Amino acid sequence: MQIQLLHIGMEQSPLLVIDNFVAQPELLVAHACRQQFVANSPYYPGVRAAAPRHYQQMLLQSLQPTLLEVFALPERPLSFSVCHYSIITTRPTQLKLLQRIPHFDTVELHALAAVHYLFQGDLGGTAFYRHRKTGFETINQSRMPDYYRSLESENDGPNFPKARAGYIQGDTPLFEQIANPQGVFNRLVIYPRNLLHTGHIPASSLLSADPRQGRLTISSFIDCQP
Repeated sequence: MQIQLLHIGMEQSPLLVIDNFVAQPELLVAHACRQQFVANSPYYPGVRAAAPRHYQQMLLQSLQPTLLEVFALPERPLSFSVCHYSIITTRPTQLKLLQRIPHFDTVELHALAAVHYLFQGDLGGTAFYRHRKTGFETINQSRMPDYYRSLESENDGPNFPKARAGYIQGDTPLFEQIANPQGVFNRLVIYPRNLLHTGHIPASSLLSADPRQGRLTISSFIDCQP
């Protein structure tokens, strides 16, 4: 493994970029090919299947001390609330409103997301953003009302992405991109779940549901146990 720690944006949020994460990533791709993928979320623009439980154990055995230190987590055991193979398949013209702008996963402070890229070629990574009107890059409990009010005030404005606008591709009048680590085969990125982010999906991406051809990742939510 090669581990790089970045601090992104004006808020200097930590972002881990880990290359060569597993010794034989091809085995994960082969395992994914044997799974039944389904669309199980109104927000994720694609299909998912359960990732193997030993993957969770391997990640924590490899990285738990690093995660506790980098993200200033409480000294408590970590666990997964989500861990699944994911493939983006939704065409840009079929995206719902909230899929055309950055989002945050939770306002909780000690909650992490991890994305492990298992595709070959330029199918995009994960991009992070600042909301221009509020200046927010992370959303916590106290910021959430102001952030939603700002979005609502922009909802009918000329700069809000309309239907058929497609996946966000960098800076817009409403959001400024602050980081965009490339999606590289066998790269893992880990970041706080309250960061504004979205998948970076190039316009040329092949949105295939075939795990060997499409944008296959393992997406995880990691939490501190009570």
